[in-house]
Amino acid sequence: MSEPPREAPRQSRHRRVRSLVLVNTGDGKGKSTAAFGVALRALAREWPVMVAQFIKSDQWKVGEQQMARRLGIDWVTGGDGFSWLSDDLERSRAEAEACWQLSAEALASERYRLIVLDEITYPINWGWLDGAAVAAAIRARQELVNVVATGRDAPAELLAVADTATEMVKLRHAYDSGVRARRGIDF
Repeated sequence: MSEPPREAPRQSRHRRVRSLVLVNTGDGKGKSTAAFGVALRALAREWPVMVAQFIKSDQWKVGEQQMARRLGIDWVTGGDGFSWLSDDLERSRAEAEACWQLSAEALASERYRLIVLDEITYPINWGWLDGAAVAAAIRARQELVNVVATGRDAPAELLAVADTATEMVKLRHAYDSGVRARRGIDF
C-alpha cells in the first residue's frame, strides 16, 4: 500500500504544439481500443476523423467500425484479414499499399484533424510499406493533423516520430487459455 501523492509531478516547461503523434504498441490488449477512444474524444471536439485499418477487411463485422460510421468517422479497411488466412499475400500487400496511399493523401490534406493508422506496424514490419516513407509522411503532415498509429513491434522509424509512445504489456490474455475473441469485447 502506498500513500497518495501530496505534490504534483514535476513537469518540464509547457509548450504548445499544433498536433501530436501517438503510437500504441506492445503485446498487450488495448492498442486499437485506446486509439478509438482518442477518436471519440476528437469527435466530441467536432474534429473530422479518419480511421485506416491495415489488417481487417470489410468482411469483418467490427463493432467499433459500425458505431464510428454512424458517428461520422470516415473508415477505410485496407486489409484482407489475418496473414495466415490469406490465399494471396501479394493481394494482401497491394491492399495495404492502397490503404497507405489513401492515408498518405489524408495526412497531406487538411481534411482531418485526427487520423488513426490502425495496425500499420504489421505491413511496415513485413516489408510491404517503407517505414521511413511512413515516418516522413507523418512528419510532413498538415499542421493540425494528429495521428495515432497502432500495432505490435512498432518499428524504430515510427517510434522516432512519436510524441507519445505507449507499450501495452500483456499480463494475461483469455485467448492464451483457449477463449476465442468475443463480440462486444474484442471486436
